[in-house]
Amino acid sequence: MQRGLDHIVHAVRDVDRAGALYERLGFTVGARNRHPWGTHNRIVQFPGVFIELVTFAEPDKLGTDGFSVLFAAHNRDFAAAHEGLSMLILESQDAAADVKAFEQAGNAASPVMHFERGGQRPDGTPVKVGFSLAFADARSGADLRFATCQQHYPENFWNPAFQQHPNGAIGVAAVTMVAADPAAHRSALLAFTGAGETRSRADGYDIPLPRGSISVTTPAAFTSAFGVGAPEPGDGLRLAAIHFPEGDRQRLHHLLTTSNVAASSAGDTIVIPPEIAHGATLVFTPAG
Repeated sequence: MQRGLDHIVHAVRDVDRAGALYERLGFTVGARNRHPWGTHNRIVQFPGVFIELVTFAEPDKLGTDGFSVLFAAHNRDFAAAHEGLSMLILESQDAAADVKAFEQAGNAASPVMHFERGGQRPDGTPVKVGFSLAFADARSGADLRFATCQQHYPENFWNPAFQQHPNGAIGVAAVTMVAADPAAHRSALLAFTGAGETRSRADGYDIPLPRGSISVTTPAAFTSAFGVGAPEPGDGLRLAAIHFPEGDRQRLHHLLTTSNVAASSAGDTIVIPPEIAHGATLVFTPAG
């Protein structure tokens, strides 16, 4: 089964400071949530996909359970070394089936892991949200982790009121990864995504998904395309950029100007560089 983008984890040292930056960029950012293993998050939501700003805030809560090891400790160590995009999570209709598929491909990293937490609607009404995750080993190195996520109360999580953004952004079109040798990761990424093929380019390839796509390229090609430095991938993969289709370029320009955000242009795209966006590159491209 092919899996679309579900969410991208952006590991930061100060989740409220990062949330304020996203708000300055014209995104609607959710309230602070707390996890029982010590991480806190804030959500930037679009139809069917979201960005999870995460910080490690309560060390005394870190345990030896799967979420503590695979999620909290990973994001703690990642943000301590370099803020940025630390995890790619794809949608799941059946997390248990995903674990079996990953086992058959030789890249399972965990059994099904389930958790629930409280949330609230825009009017303050409390609700419950629940998720089951299956972690995969896509042989990506220490700086990028992969999982799928099955939602159990999607009606309580997805909310059109949270998906309206002053900058006009209407979703996540793609993510870009960098690798010294993109071809070395092709088979593992196909197994993780369930995709049947890639679209080759001179400097890498694209993996089309039911929601969004993944691009894999070299650090040099990334810098050439976007005019900013790429994260150092070593022998593995690094998640470098999130791509947003714009809804209103004039409105976006106005927000960036009034917020005093130093964006740059690369062709028809507007680029927020990693030194501003807490280690991530945020790319706005005209929709359509």
